[in-house]
Amino acid sequence: MSLALKIVAFANGGEIPSRYTCGGADISPALAWSGVSPAARSLALIVEDPDAPRGTWTHWLMWNLPPYTTMLPERVPPREVLDNGARQGRNDFDRIGYGGPCPPAGKTHRYFFRLLVLDAMLDLQAAARRKELDRAMKGHILAEAHWMGLYGNNNGGSGRPR
Repeated sequence: MSLALKIVAFANGGEIPSRYTCGGADISPALAWSGVSPAARSLALIVEDPDAPRGTWTHWLMWNLPPYTTMLPERVPPREVLDNGARQGRNDFDRIGYGGPCPPAGKTHRYFFRLLVLDAMLDLQAAARRKELDRAMKGHILAEAHWMGLYGNNNGGSGRPR
């Protein structure tokens, strides 16, 4: 079985509901996955917007999820260390945990939810940033699955320029 990621709140390639954006409740959607390799020692999650004006914008970082984990509930709390031992990093909004889509007015952006299967637990402190996570994962990625959602701010510029 191959690694598969799913977000029930929106179709792969579909529009992200506003409740998961800065214009709504700004909470994380529920995620579910299957097909994690028995060789996995941990999982990582990265949510990013490659269409941001300043370059790829990181919305969420999480690592050291136990490999037996098969889902994350909606509204993951913005804590550095979760009850299951997973750690969350500092996103490009300079906050711990999830920061929802918040593009400037204009074109629709793509948001990639990337689940990575790793062959190691990462020796990385909570609140780390994207570059640190990328460096720690180098050479440890066994598999990756992603789910992409679309979101655009057509409210005349009420979103922050991200």
